[in-house]
Amino acid sequence: MPVDDDLAPDLRLGPDSLVWKFYGDIRGVLGFQRLAGTENCIEQLGKAVEDHSVIFSDTLGRARRTAPPIMKTVYSEDPHGWGRTVRDFHKPIKGTISDGSRYHALNPELFYWAHATFVDQVLYTTDTFIRRLSYAEKVQIFEESKLWYRLYGVSDRGQPQTYDEFVEYWDSMLDRFVPTRTIVYATGYIRKGIPGPRRIPKPVWRVMSAPLNAFTRTVVVGTMPPQMRAVCGVSWDLRREKRFQRFARGMRALNPVFNRLPLGILYLPWARDAWRRIGVDPRPLHNAPA
Repeated sequence: MPVDDDLAPDLRLGPDSLVWKFYGDIRGVLGFQRLAGTENCIEQLGKAVEDHSVIFSDTLGRARRTAPPIMKTVYSEDPHGWGRTVRDFHKPIKGTISDGSRYHALNPELFYWAHATFVDQVLYTTDTFIRRLSYAEKVQIFEESKLWYRLYGVSDRGQPQTYDEFVEYWDSMLDRFVPTRTIVYATGYIRKGIPGPRRIPKPVWRVMSAPLNAFTRTVVVGTMPPQMRAVCGVSWDLRREKRFQRFARGMRALNPVFNRLPLGILYLPWARDAWRRIGVDPRPLHNAPA
């Protein structure tokens, strides 16, 4: 359900927003599996990815092609144009799910769910790995996300109106998670171990990959909601939860160190270029603990 309303040119996110500050931070990458996974645990979206993408033949390539347009909706000089581009990618995506009912990617409820996972990414990864957010800051990020969503030009009838409503909405969506073929495939590396390059002998890779797999099964799995762990069939226990929380505390404690890193290391390229374009150093901004 496209909505081609004319947005004022100045209606965009900018350097005064918390989304600009935190969305492009490199530490947000730690939540990549939570972001991609929560999207695809909803049957309609998981089936859409299964039917219309190359996730099974080119998983990393799909991720590389998907991320830039969404980043540019926030950070480019033409956020309206990039928002409409993201929307128009989805116009031909439609089909049926297991009960025979039809889905369309531009169904407002389905499209908003995909957007909600990005809102959650900003909220969750910032509060977990960068610094604790106050309630007021969470409200601010949610309010900014409503403007972000308007840039896509899709009906907002599925969008909660307040942050508290968003939390309730998020929790209710978690209870709808199912083990879609897409998400089971996309988390296979967690259950089976990270596949090695062909040129490395398997016995050597087993030794080399041991720390990577340990990181994956603690930190990556730790970011997942319990409902996602359940449908993906990944194990979790109190011992791993404690390790994950220690890692998260350590990351937050290192925030002053991260904020001394060069801009090109601290931010993903699209965010880095945007900060440089406007001549603002984001590192001192919004850094006071909540």
